[in-house]
Amino acid sequence: MITEVPVPLLSVRGIGKRFGAVEALVDVDLDVHAHEVVALVGDNAAGKSTLAKIVAGVLTPDTGLIEIDGAPVQVPSPSAAHDLGIATVFQDLAVCDNLDVTANLFLGRELRTGRVLDDGRMEQIARRVLRDLSSQIASVRTPLSQLSAGQRQSVAIARTLIGNPRIVVLDEPTASLSVAQTAEVLVHIERLRELGLGVILISHNMNDVRAVGDRIEVLRHGRNNGSFHGPSTGSEEIIAAITGARMVAPPSASHRHAMPTMR
Repeated sequence: MITEVPVPLLSVRGIGKRFGAVEALVDVDLDVHAHEVVALVGDNAAGKSTLAKIVAGVLTPDTGLIEIDGAPVQVPSPSAAHDLGIATVFQDLAVCDNLDVTANLFLGRELRTGRVLDDGRMEQIARRVLRDLSSQIASVRTPLSQLSAGQRQSVAIARTLIGNPRIVVLDEPTASLSVAQTAEVLVHIERLRELGLGVILISHNMNDVRAVGDRIEVLRHGRNNGSFHGPSTGSEEIIAAITGARMVAPPSASHRHAMPTMR
């Protein structure tokens, strides 16, 4: 009996990107399915952020193909990525300390009734989104200046849900966070998966990657260098692929398109 393989939410094929003489990405492949967290790991300058920026529409690839639901698409700008259901949280978060949680969630996308801001509806949606993420922020009217670093990251992740995305890219979301704050953010990532989204998690932290990653994809010198099952792969094997102690052939097409692990 042949089992039909689901079409990935996002598929990138043969992506290449140069900056002058530097090859940042060379023939990179990546798939992301619904209900799946794909951890993208690699050493500094491995190409992780470059790939994230291409998916987010910040950079345009020199070669390769991007598909959404199996259909080729162009992602020439962040607004185009947003229209395709792709949301990204970069390390700088781009939040405003002088605004409260609700204002940050709707920054640039405020809801209005006529010309008047619909504060009530925005507050209602903000509370629902934070509840969906299991956020511990007590009030949607709290200024960000009064929140912890982990709670600020929560707001940045929650903001992605305002546009009803299907794919969320998180660039080092637990960097510089305490153990407790990191645990809270990892809960948010698991909630994104439970909500049916496809998540790309970029991280240097092997504990975080193995805690929430269904699949771990390694980049080395801008090339694919291994695809691993997150829950069952030891850190040593992943680190070997990252450092080049073990050169891993790119996964076969059948492996790349295998049914993702559900949790």
